[in-house]
Amino acid sequence: MKVILRKIKDDYEIYVAKKDLEEKVVEAEFPTIWGGWIKLANGWRFQMPDMPADTKLPLTIDARKLGEDEE
Repeated sequence: MKVILRKIKDDYEIYVAKKDLEEKVVEAEFPTIWGGWIKLANGWRFQMPDMPADTKLPLTIDARKLGEDEE
């Protein structure tokens, strides 16, 4: 799923255009946010691609939406 990831101050936000949804990232598997899963404020979880920690944001990425039992 194509999403836009941006950072506002110390928080990350995801925008999903197909759903017109904008949510804060409330939990991440890794501190760099890349290569692991993230959880949004609405409960959705995404598998993030592997990217360098210093990747410039905002950025459109292809993140896989995870089911509730996937990690």
